[in-house]
Amino acid sequence: MPKTSSKVTDYELGTSPVHPSQTHKVDFNIPNRVCGCDGALSSEAENLTLFPGERWFLAYTAPYREAIAKTHLGRQGFRSFLPRYVKTVRHARKMRDVIAPMFPRYLFVALNLERDRWRSVASTTGVTNLFMMDDRPVPVRQGIVETLIQSADTAGRLRFFESLEPGQKVRLIAGPFAQTLGILRKLNDTGRVEVLLEIMGGGVRVRLPRSSVELAV
Repeated sequence: MPKTSSKVTDYELGTSPVHPSQTHKVDFNIPNRVCGCDGALSSEAENLTLFPGERWFLAYTAPYREAIAKTHLGRQGFRSFLPRYVKTVRHARKMRDVIAPMFPRYLFVALNLERDRWRSVASTTGVTNLFMMDDRPVPVRQGIVETLIQSADTAGRLRFFESLEPGQKVRLIAGPFAQTLGILRKLNDTGRVEVLLEIMGGGVRVRLPRSSVELAV
């Protein structure tokens, strides 16, 4: 636990969605920190509600071509979902927030195999192929994509929450103090948290969105 200094500085940080654990392994088990839907569907969820006979299928894209694939699929009339999150990156001593795919090189496509010309998906610009078995696309297990969609904002960015309690060690994952460890001091009902950091020998108390911290392990 960081030493508590008599010199404490307060900061109020803006909103910035949290990122999941960064990995290129695709795991479609829903993380427990994906927030549940509050009963009201976002415009993203409303637009991606499946029609009778449709299922979600997995498309594999060329490197860094997820957004291009989504655009070209849309031009052909296919609906697709690309889960994304905001992460903080460092470049040339500067930090900035970027929107990145949650599952690099993957996106989900809604298809009715009896109605749609699904083979044209694999020839779409940016798409490498569909996930297949026995020469047929394999549907994603029901409930996985639906949960991701309901947990996304209007831009398709996922919202994540950890089960946090005061006194726990946490890591900031966005903003000027990204990747800094601290101790969670307070949580409130408005979705804000207070974290005590130790920087340059002084205590820095920051208040920021709950979605901007994750439990340090």
